[in-house]
Amino acid sequence: MQANQEQVLKLLLTGSVSVGKSAFVNQFKGQEFNEKYIPTIGVDFNEMNLELSGKTQKLQIWDTSGQEKFMPIVSSYFRGSHGIFILYDISNKQSFNDVQKWLQQVNKQGNKNVCKMLIGNKNDLQDARQVSLDEAQQLANDSGMSFMEISAKNGLNVKQAIRLLTTEILNQQEKQKQENQAEQK
Repeated sequence: MQANQEQVLKLLLTGSVSVGKSAFVNQFKGQEFNEKYIPTIGVDFNEMNLELSGKTQKLQIWDTSGQEKFMPIVSSYFRGSHGIFILYDISNKQSFNDVQKWLQQVNKQGNKNVCKMLIGNKNDLQDARQVSLDEAQQLANDSGMSFMEISAKNGLNVKQAIRLLTTEILNQQEKQKQENQAEQK
C-alpha cells in the first residue's frame, strides 16, 4: 500500500439471531438504543471513522443477519475481512453454543489470519445470565480470540471493543509488514 492511500478496515459482525449485533453498531454510531427488535435482512453496511493513536482509521462495519436462511449470502462477507466480531447473548446459552458454528464459518470462509473477538452482549442482564465469564474466556482462549463483555443497551465497552479489535488488526499488519521487509533483505 502506498503511503498516500487511505486504508479501510473491514470489520464483520456475526452471531445468532437477536444477540444485539445491530444494537452494537448503533451504539458505536451514537444512536439511541431501540428496545424494539428489528432483524437484519442479509447484511447491513456502515462506514465510520475511529480516532486511534492520533490517526483516523476508516472502518467498514458489516452487520450480518443471524438467520440461517441468509447464511449463503453472509458467508461471502467473511472473505476479505480484517476483523470479525462473534457475538452471543450472555442470557441465552444457545447463542453461546452457536459460537462454534460461527467459528467454523470464519475458519472456512475467512482469511487465515483474520483477527477475531468474542463479544458477550447484554451485560446489563446479569440476573438472567446463562453464560459465565469463565466459560466465555476459556472459549476465546482456546480459539485464539480476544474477549470482552459489552452492553449495547447502555454502551458498556462498545467503543473499547471496536478500538481493541482495530488495534489488534493494525498491530498484526505492522508485524506482517516487518516480516515481509526482513524477508526481502
